[in-house]
Amino acid sequence: MSFTNCIYHIVFATASRRKTITIDKEREVYGLLYHILVKYGCHVYRIGGMPDHIHILVAIPASTSVSSIVQKLKRESSYVISQDKILPLWDGWQEGYGGFTCSIAEIDRIMQYIKGQKQHHTRRSFVEEYRAWLVENGVSEDNPYLPKSDI
Repeated sequence: MSFTNCIYHIVFATASRRKTITIDKEREVYGLLYHILVKYGCHVYRIGGMPDHIHILVAIPASTSVSSIVQKLKRESSYVISQDKILPLWDGWQEGYGGFTCSIAEIDRIMQYIKGQKQHHTRRSFVEEYRAWLVENGVSEDNPYLPKSDI
């Protein structure tokens, strides 16, 4: 008998981190992301974000890589958002993503964090936050791919 519990906090941004996810359409975008993840056997704990980025707390089946889920999620959601004209200024997701593992004990805290995005980002920008996570997770401060500043 085998057991896995692969829980990830995934973060990715809109193209060029433009604020294209409008407040009136964010629930529709989150719902789209939710349905795509469920289609691939994921258990979604929480989706939330800001006009320029998304946070997802999700358990991914052990038989599926994080990169393949994110690739499918970004490709399929971007296609639907464009085709259905859900977001008028939409031009896709930014290349790349952050994927951070977490334990079952952290789920409630991370769900509350995702739920409180709008309040949280009145104090700290997305880039400041993302840089801190990357450095905390072993990315060197002089890494050329580390985001430099907010756009």
